[in-house]
Amino acid sequence: MPDGDETTAAPAPAATEAEAAPSPEKPKVGKGKGAPPKKLEIEDLKKGKGAAAKDGDKLSMQYVGVLFEDGKEFDASYDRGEPFEFALGEGMVIKGWDEGIKGMKAGGQRKLTIPADLAYGPQGQPPDIPPKAALIFVVDLEKVN
Repeated sequence: MPDGDETTAAPAPAATEAEAAPSPEKPKVGKGKGAPPKKLEIEDLKKGKGAAAKDGDKLSMQYVGVLFEDGKEFDASYDRGEPFEFALGEGMVIKGWDEGIKGMKAGGQRKLTIPADLAYGPQGQPPDIPPKAALIFVVDLEKVN
């Protein structure tokens, strides 16, 4: 017996997980522990699915960036309401991102603890990022194209 409830209960067309998943909520990121890192540290917080990101792929990501020293947030794509898009391995982002995001899959979340030489180096990025600053990012990979 057809009624309004049956039509609204019909399943939606299938979509890939990356397209179906809404943007995750903005994660909280604290300050670093111990001495600033001397090399890139990668921690998978959530594994994604599908093809692994590789050089040349166009990626769509959400992220939060903080200073390692005190946890002060300096940037977050979540605050702008739309993901950040770039091509992996083409120098469009800091080296710590190009190296640390490789191999991620759509739907995955990583914490990248990045030494200054793979971030903004001795010059920093005034006024928010001081010279020789190590950074921490939590990145959510929404799409791999």
